[in-house]
Parts: sequence; C-alpha cells; structure tokens
Amino acid sequence: MNLVELHHALRQLRLSGMADVLEVRLRQAQTERLPPLDLVAALVGDELLRRQDRLLARRLTQARFRDPDRSLDAFDFDFNKKLNRALIHELATARFVAQREDVLFLGPPGTGKSHLAQAIGRAAIQQGHRVVYREVHTLLEELADATLDGTRKTYLAELASVPLLILDDLGMRKLPHTAAEDLLELVMRRYERASTLLTSNRPVDDWGKLLGDTAAVTALLDRLLHHAHVLKCGPRSWRTKVATDLRTDPAAR
Repeated sequence: MNLVELHHALRQLRLSGMADVLEVRLRQAQTERLPPLDLVAALVGDELLRRQDRLLARRLTQARFRDPDRSLDAFDFDFNKKLNRALIHELATARFVAQREDVLFLGPPGTGKSHLAQAIGRAAIQQGHRVVYREVHTLLEELADATLDGTRKTYLAELASVPLLILDDLGMRKLPHTAAEDLLELVMRRYERASTLLTSNRPVDDWGKLLGDTAAVTALLDRLLHHAHVLKCGPRSWRTKVATDLRTDPAAR
C-alpha cells in the first residue's frame, strides 16, 4: 500500500485526524528517527484531538448559545467588585453539573447574567457535558409549538435529559398564561436528575406576579432552590456605562 492508498484508506475508516497529518508525521519520523511505536502514538493522538475538537464544535452548535463566544476571560470582574468571583470560578469547573445542582443568577439588566451563564455553559461543554441554552420566552414558544404538533412529550423528554439546561432572561418579556405551569413541569422532570441554570432580572419574590400563578411558582422555587447556588449580579449596568461613556466621550461624537 503506497502513501496515496494509505491516505484513502484512513479516510474510508473515518480517521481524518490521522489522514490530515500523515505526511507530516512520516517526515517527522524520518527526520527524528522515531521508533514505530512513537509514530503510531503520535498519529493516534492526532486522531483523538481531532475528534475532541469536532465533539466540542458540535456541542457548541447544539447548545444554541445566543452569544457563543462568551467566556470568563472576557468578563470584566472589576466593574462590579462585589460579584462572587469564587462561586463563578467554581461553577466553571462544572462540578455542579456532575452533582445535579441548580444555579440562579439574579440582578438588574446589563449586569452580566447572560454573559456568565453562557460562559459557564461553554465551560461545561469543555468538561464533557451536553448543554442546551434557551431564552425563557423562546423555550415557551417552542413548547407551545410542540404542544400544537403533538410532540410535547418528546420535546420535554429531550430537555429533561440534558445535563445542563440554561434558561436565560426570565422577566425580560411578557410570557403566556401557561408559563408557570410549563416551567414547573420542566423543572419537576429535571429535579435532582439534571442541572438547571436560570437567570432573571426580577427577584424571586416577584415571580408570582410575573408568571401569574403563585402556587406553581412556589412549587417551582421549592425545587430550584433546594440544591441551588444563588448569585446576585450588579448593581451597576455595563450597558448603561457604555452608553454614558459614548455620550461623554468627544471622540465618539
């Protein structure tokens, strides 16, 4: 088997990680006089790395983050100095996902809740977990569509099985009258089976008014808060700061 045939065979075996670097590794083996075992080990390592990269990319796509590039490295912790950095970095290890704990991020708009939620979701994917991200109103719209087309049970089963479900921006938009019951059903399915991270610009005391069903909200919070990490973001809004800076900066006029 010559080099072209070997390259083709690796493609047929779906070993593209090996195929892409085969010639480079062979030249390296000749130049450095690598033992056969070291050459094979290097090629296997290349294949494993390629598969890990593909899995990461696929899971990032499947998560459907609104802002897929959000990371902790890009977050300005100094803007709100009272933010619990230790808790955020602990959550980024994704141990809470393995332990099936929940997370609530509460605070005014513009204080970094969505950024942190997506950054932690990205970190969880890098730790090997599947993640689904939805804004709350989007999830409820999808659930309503699934109810109409008869796939509600399947849709809820899929969401219930995801190791980390991120529900973002509760309180940003008016929600349907079934919101409390729908969210309660989802949380009940996931309770002590998988982790849910929820962000809201409204304190939990307002959720009864927000969702219009105090009894359902009480039951929802009872489950969410049982094994939860609660983080308060703010009080300063990053977006307000940026707008103020633009108004006062002569160069921006």
